[in-house]
Amino acid sequence: MKELVRVPPERFGTKLEETIMDILKRGYDYRGRQEGGYEGRLHPELGMILAVTKILDIEDGRVIPGDGAAYHPTTFEMLVFKPELHEIVDGEVVEIVDFGAFVRFASFDGLVHVSQLTDDFIVYDKKRGALVGKETRRALEVGDRVRARIVAVSLNPEKTKESKINLTMRQPTLGKFEWIMEEKQKAKKKEKKEK
Repeated sequence: MKELVRVPPERFGTKLEETIMDILKRGYDYRGRQEGGYEGRLHPELGMILAVTKILDIEDGRVIPGDGAAYHPTTFEMLVFKPELHEIVDGEVVEIVDFGAFVRFASFDGLVHVSQLTDDFIVYDKKRGALVGKETRRALEVGDRVRARIVAVSLNPEKTKESKINLTMRQPTLGKFEWIMEEKQKAKKKEKKEK
């Protein structure tokens, strides 16, 4: 990415590459106050910017009359993640509510609605803070690691909190990691019996 980076006058005299990296990561407003840089922002085309990783080039800066800051055209690399429809993601359950589970992956939280957990009828156990299968007794709780497929994506770069990602775990090889391992072991046993 190439960006015009504003270095405020109070940052003159510091190591330019370190200063620009700091500004790219955390950012500064026109008065030199910390404002928030690229990291953790949702870019409309690139997705979530997880990290500014490397500065490739810093061109000579120009001072704008009336501002006093130096503006340096800078080329840099970033680590980004953009959730795509039908993509399979691994994440951690961060919240259980009566209508589903919120799963965090990368810098996003996605919702697995109770209808998308398993083929079993799901009951919300408020006391335990878990979603439990009525027949299988399989439970999903905060902290569980899961694998899910993205079934809907609506990203809002202006209001990141309003972005919505829906997930499903109702397909083979998806679900809580322990459930996936159980299914693999059942399949191996069934295969051995058939031989």
